[in-house]
Amino acid sequence: MRDGIEDSAREGAGGDSAEPRRPRLVYPFETAPEAGSGQAVEVAPGVLWLRQPLDGSLGFINVWAIADDEGWAVVDTGVQTKETAQAWRAAFAGALQGRPITRMIVTHLHPDHVGLAGWIARKFGARLWMTRLEYFQCRMLVADTGREAPEDGVQFFHAAGWDEEGIDGYKAKFGGFGKAIYQLPDSYRRMTDGEVFRIGDHDWRVVTGQGHSPDHACLWCQDLGLLISGDQVLPRISSNVSVFPTEPDADPLTDWLTSLAKVKATVPDEVLVLPAHNDPFHGLHARIDGLISGHERAMARLAGKLAEPKRVVDVFGALFARPIGPDLLGMATGEALAHLNCLIGRGLATREADADGVNWYRAAG
Repeated sequence: MRDGIEDSAREGAGGDSAEPRRPRLVYPFETAPEAGSGQAVEVAPGVLWLRQPLDGSLGFINVWAIADDEGWAVVDTGVQTKETAQAWRAAFAGALQGRPITRMIVTHLHPDHVGLAGWIARKFGARLWMTRLEYFQCRMLVADTGREAPEDGVQFFHAAGWDEEGIDGYKAKFGGFGKAIYQLPDSYRRMTDGEVFRIGDHDWRVVTGQGHSPDHACLWCQDLGLLISGDQVLPRISSNVSVFPTEPDADPLTDWLTSLAKVKATVPDEVLVLPAHNDPFHGLHARIDGLISGHERAMARLAGKLAEPKRVVDVFGALFARPIGPDLLGMATGEALAHLNCLIGRGLATREADADGVNWYRAAG
């Protein structure tokens, strides 16, 4: 459920070297807030950029505080860890000047975004704001904490070509989602696509997207020329778009590509994009074009590998330049399935299960 593999690692050996790997973006800030320091950088009047620590290669998540009357509306939180809670305490006393949190806004359900939302909401008596699908799916996934891996999940990864060692790893890790999330409030305030609400002195519009998560919320302020993009548009990585055991025939990549086109059609190019990872940047439309073209090139490479039947685990080389070890196996499988299901939806590939229940994919026709 973490964010995707670096763009440079996504390019397979058959990528078009004449096409730029990444659009040229403009990063206007020379310095960034230190993760966990409690300090902030003001990116626009009344809008603060903070960073909270994350384990792993990402290292941090950007979170945002927006002046809201006598307090702050906070967007996203980081995961539930002692280190992140301490970082927030430093922020409350530091950059946020001891002023209260008026509302806790979460872009989507992944633990690095929602992990401490319940803690902050309860600490300040603030309402949690999320889209409906994100809130309820988050609660559903948290409810799996401590459960044994379901047979549907075992069959899903067996069908993808996983061996016994990989499936044992899935069983061992299943049910860990909720460990990174503080208990959510039992009520919330629903955000909807196109809704406009006021935070402090300015109106913000909700722009939702699908594919990376069920109903991800971006926040666009036309007055300030800002887009809080969450994971919907990131400057240096492409967010994970995966098929999961709960919906094995889903086509999240089509949802993702459609959502990117929608953001481009809705939000003007001149905004300053405030992403969850990496740095704020200018160049929204170029980045969206790059994300879309990157996935289209990946699908073209993938389709070219399907002249002979392939399992999911056989096609990683067409999508990812880095080796796929046990730590990336689940993410790579989900992303590969997203591309394969998209090809099937376009009539460019077919799927057939063998006698052992393993799926084989080949080019249509």
